[in-house]
Amino acid sequence: MTSLSISHAHVATDILPARQAPPIKRMPLLKMLFGDILSAALTTGALMTILALMPAVQWGLVDATWTTADPAACRDGGACWAFVGAKLRFILFGLYPPEAQWRPMIMMGLMVGMVLVSLSPALWGRKLVIAWQVAVAMMLTLMWGGVAGLSFVPTSQWGGLPVTLLLALLSLGCGFPFAVFLALGRRSSLPIPSVLSVGLIETVRGLPLVGLLFVASILLPLLLPPTWTIDKLGRTFAALTVFAAAYLAEVIRGGLQAIPAGQIEAAKALGIPHWKAIQHIVMPQAIQKVIPPLTNTAIVMVKNTSLVMIVGVFDMLSAGRSAAMDPTWPAPYREAYLFVGLIYFALCVAISYYARWLELRVKAKDYR
Repeated sequence: MTSLSISHAHVATDILPARQAPPIKRMPLLKMLFGDILSAALTTGALMTILALMPAVQWGLVDATWTTADPAACRDGGACWAFVGAKLRFILFGLYPPEAQWRPMIMMGLMVGMVLVSLSPALWGRKLVIAWQVAVAMMLTLMWGGVAGLSFVPTSQWGGLPVTLLLALLSLGCGFPFAVFLALGRRSSLPIPSVLSVGLIETVRGLPLVGLLFVASILLPLLLPPTWTIDKLGRTFAALTVFAAAYLAEVIRGGLQAIPAGQIEAAKALGIPHWKAIQHIVMPQAIQKVIPPLTNTAIVMVKNTSLVMIVGVFDMLSAGRSAAMDPTWPAPYREAYLFVGLIYFALCVAISYYARWLELRVKAKDYR
């Protein structure tokens, strides 16, 4: 056996002198902005957008009236943001009695607190579901009253942001379990569950939400027995829940199709019951795979709550529209709709960013 030896060793014995860094090559500004066709098109488009937005900035910021006690001061041409400050309580709470508006404020605080607690996947489980059930019962008790010395407030006086949040949250929360059963029924080999699930999903997805709202508002009372009465808000909630369940079912079905059939076969070979395999093996993986479309459906449902004004439910958009009809103010419809739109935008962006964070977290967990 021959031994390997290093014949030449290269060891640095001297410290090399410091050298200057190479000069930074800076591209001329004109070349950077108009160097090629794509850069020129983007620069021209950006400049045109800025020029188009200048009148809006002038109207909404420079010439705007921020605070005033005289509505006539808003007739100078700028935005009348003082109107939003004067009508803020009406836009947020609608017709709810002013002396009891602390109750919807606590309700919304409780809802935000529960949402923040539910953000971490480490807390997801049966205890969180029970906590949500208790929290929803407390929210509805605060809004309705009639117990613990709270004055009773009928749903006809509910309005504004609490109605928007309650409809979005409850329709998604109650529609999700139905969506799971519909998705499983559509993929079932049994004919009756499959036909019923396909029929309900395709019927609801083939109808506009406005049509479902009118059916729930007008036809549902005619189909129920005379002794049964459901108020307008309850009928609207039922329509939104059915709509959410149908769309969520298709999303979940896509996640179920992405799970290899071999996992169910392996579970059967190990003697695991079918429903346990679905609950503990298939469904968690399916939900992880469809987080982005689930988020998209949640955002759509938040925005769709604005359609309930068509059937007479006094949501936040209806409150903003009614506030803008006050004759003492110079018809500030743009300010009212912009303010309501910013609230919807903030809600949807928050949901989108959370879904993005959750998706990245799931991917990082899968790669470990």
